[in-house]
Amino acid sequence: MVSDMGNLDKIIKETVSAVEAGKRQVFEIAESSQLEYCRLKKEFEEVRQQVSSMVNEVDTITVEEKKARTRLAEVSKNFKKYTEQDIKKAYEDAQEKQLKLANLRGSERLLRYKRDSMEQSLRRLEGMLNKAENLASQLSIVTNYLTGNLKDLSQKIDDMQQVQLLGISIIKAQEEERRRVARDIHDGPAQLMANIVMRAEFCLKLMDVDHNKVREELHDLQNLVRQSLQDVRKIIFDLRPMVLDDLGLVPAVRRYAEDFQAQYDLPVEIVVIGTARRFPITIEVALFRILQECLSNIRKHARANRIMIKVEILTGKINVVVKDDGIGFNLDQIKNAGKRECFGLLGMRERTQILKGEITINSSHGQGSVISVSVPLED
Repeated sequence: MVSDMGNLDKIIKETVSAVEAGKRQVFEIAESSQLEYCRLKKEFEEVRQQVSSMVNEVDTITVEEKKARTRLAEVSKNFKKYTEQDIKKAYEDAQEKQLKLANLRGSERLLRYKRDSMEQSLRRLEGMLNKAENLASQLSIVTNYLTGNLKDLSQKIDDMQQVQLLGISIIKAQEEERRRVARDIHDGPAQLMANIVMRAEFCLKLMDVDHNKVREELHDLQNLVRQSLQDVRKIIFDLRPMVLDDLGLVPAVRRYAEDFQAQYDLPVEIVVIGTARRFPITIEVALFRILQECLSNIRKHARANRIMIKVEILTGKINVVVKDDGIGFNLDQIKNAGKRECFGLLGMRERTQILKGEITINSSHGQGSVISVSVPLED
């Protein structure tokens, strides 16, 4: 037994070291991303100023080009009044202004495209920074939890084993999240942006050939940009819904349930008891992530026909219940098998414990499942 405890102590210390190393790497990534963000932002401001200057120059040349065309029209109309050299000079002047204006407008379009691309890169970097901060925070929580339990190792062997599994699940979850975000960006906005670039280049070449066709291409280009914007907003919502920060837990749950139901054609009923209000952000985020995990597990494994989410706001605590009519599961079998669902349940339990709350999981084969979470609220 002593030997087993010693081995467990060693394993936990190694796990803590690995998590701390991962946390340091996350901080290094965040720091390098911050430096790149500052560099890109400075370059973006320079390009933005260049665009502004270019717009002013284009406006100036446009006025000059218009005057040159007016002069050419006047000379051509009264050719008896002017010499051949005057006519030639007016024609050359108008042609020079037109060519200069065309070149400037082309440069302006390129600068605008560069500015827009840099702005999108800034947004992506900002998202990476936020994600790195969240990951570092989660790793800090895990590290503190592990080191705190080392003081009473003999009485908490089972808890330590679960925490070790949770550490592994967090690393796996990070990699899964990175793969998912990378896949969503590659299959969505990245593909669309590449298409937009090619279509934009085609428009530039088409301007000298068929102006009507350019208008059609620009309409198609506009639709591609809209679709790309929708994809980006969906990725942002999946990472962290802005409605959670802006309006709170209940509106965020309603929005997520609506999107979930529309995407997977699985009815979700929302029942709210009590007056919806704002809670501490840690409680809102934890409960929202627990609900996300519940719905994800139901979709993947439960074969349910309906889902019911109940949010009960009471004096001093908030209760959240997720119920489905699916095939159910055996909790002990999942724990012993070490499946992905077990990591998800451990994560939900960990989030609840951090908030000093309670979680109960009731399920059996053929009877669906009920997951209840109760979290205390400070007065």
